[in-house]
Amino acid sequence: MELTTVWFILIAVLWCGYFLLEGFDFGVGMLLPVLGRDDRERRLLINTIGPVWDGNEVWLLVAGGATFAAFPEWYATLFSGFYLPLLLILVALILRGLAFEYRGKSDSPQWKRYWDWAIIGGSIVPAVLWGVAFGNIVRGVPISAEHEYVGGFFNLLNPYALVGGLTTTSLFLLHGAVFLALKTDGEIRARAGAVAVRVAVPAVVLAAGFLLWTQLTHSDVWGWVLSGAAAAALIAGVLAARARREGWAFICTGATIVLAVAALFVTLFPDVMPTTLAGGDSLTTTNAASTPYTLKVMTWVAVCFTPIVLAYQAWTYWVFRRRLRVEHIPAGGH
Repeated sequence: MELTTVWFILIAVLWCGYFLLEGFDFGVGMLLPVLGRDDRERRLLINTIGPVWDGNEVWLLVAGGATFAAFPEWYATLFSGFYLPLLLILVALILRGLAFEYRGKSDSPQWKRYWDWAIIGGSIVPAVLWGVAFGNIVRGVPISAEHEYVGGFFNLLNPYALVGGLTTTSLFLLHGAVFLALKTDGEIRARAGAVAVRVAVPAVVLAAGFLLWTQLTHSDVWGWVLSGAAAAALIAGVLAARARREGWAFICTGATIVLAVAALFVTLFPDVMPTTLAGGDSLTTTNAASTPYTLKVMTWVAVCFTPIVLAYQAWTYWVFRRRLRVEHIPAGGH
């Protein structure tokens, strides 16, 4: 297997990991005003992701760095063409990170309310825009023969990409609700389970519609297989959530996200960014790649350090595996 293909697969794995882990972070943030009826309950919700959210974002940093090093043409065209939505995602993630750190610095209800809205907005904006971005990557955008994006911002707001944004948002909401039902106990657990069941209907409809639209347009055999597996996992997750089997529900919703993202990358290959222009030139794993020497060095680095990072993150989740209750949150604390 060529190193260009290996790195395309590795980047796909990084995005799968990012959406799997950051997906429930976004879901928890979006559900903050729904499940948190008072400050103590909202602090409980934030504490469920407090030890892990920044580690989950490492997957995004590594995915971006790997794309820059392995496929610089892809990175340059992507960030120049998608500049505004990616900037909005970056600002939203910064504000959300600040909110986690600064929300408890004052007892003022107004102060906490402002940061709560930063968490909510910092979760909704990336959840929507990541779906829009990946929808456009798979669909194709106007790229010239010189590999330059020649469209505008409104080219990105096409029906297919917007459905992609709604799909990621609904899946992250479901994933977050299931995570909260798994990570909490008592009344919050019951509420989160009920929300998961309600969110499941639009999530199933949107995910099925988006994946079906994708495969009818591109008609890739493995894309059909992975899309079918994602649909089956999603239905199994919904049934598990209804039966209050939170562990299985979380595994299934996580598998749905991973399989759906994998289906998009399989459908995209060997392109990394197709063009919609008749005289344009699509970016592929071949013409967008770095030199063989660069890819070889990157491969050895990945082989050495990836197991360490995975082991550390797995250990973190194991340490903070206990369910949380409102009683664990001190009254009147930060």
